[in-house]
Amino acid sequence: VQLAESGGGLVQAGGSLRLSCAASGTDFSINVMGWYRQAPGKQRDLVAIITNTGTANYAESVKGRFTISRDGAENTVYLQMNSLKPEDTAVYYCNAEGVKYGSSLEYWGKGTLVTVSS
Repeated sequence: VQLAESGGGLVQAGGSLRLSCAASGTDFSINVMGWYRQAPGKQRDLVAIITNTGTANYAESVKGRFTISRDGAENTVYLQMNSLKPEDTAVYYCNAEGVKYGSSLEYWGKGTLVTVSS
């Protein structure tokens, strides 16, 4: 299973970016896809997740600014990030969770860097 992220980059504060993550090589049902981020010297934290029924949850720090969406048929998840702040600077990782033969599976992408300048 591979998760390919794209869309990171450098943006000024107040700007927008859209991250994409496509899962390939899956032979199981992906139940949840999401985005996590890790700033330098900090732990990896949840940004947003979305289930295969479309239920989304967000970290408090991004509510109202970020929107997660998912194309279930394509196993692709997106993160629309608006009103970006310097504190949003981090490496953003895509995550996918599912079940195969009763066992939970979890996969991570390699990450894409988002840098927000002040």
